[in-house]
Amino acid sequence: MSVLMVNDWVDFSEMKGLLEITDGNLASHSSALEKNGYIEVKKEFVGKKPKTSYRVTQNGRQAFTEHLDALEKLLGR
Repeated sequence: MSVLMVNDWVDFSEMKGLLEITDGNLASHSSALEKNGYIEVKKEFVGKKPKTSYRVTQNGRQAFTEHLDALEKLLGR
C-alpha cells in the first residue's frame, strides 16, 4: 500500500521487484486488497503482452492512513 500511496499506477513487474515477492504472493495480496476495495486493478494488453497495473482507491487511502495513525498511537507518538 505504501508504494501505491506515492505513485499513480504501478505495474505488476515493478511492484514485484520493489517488494521482492513471487508472482503468486503478489497476485494473492492484490486480489485481497481489490476485494476489500482498497486498490483498483487494470488489465490491458501492450502490443501482444498482458499488463496488470494497480492504484490505490480513495477507500484504500483512508484505510491506510487510519492504519498508520493507529500504529503511531501504539508507539505513543
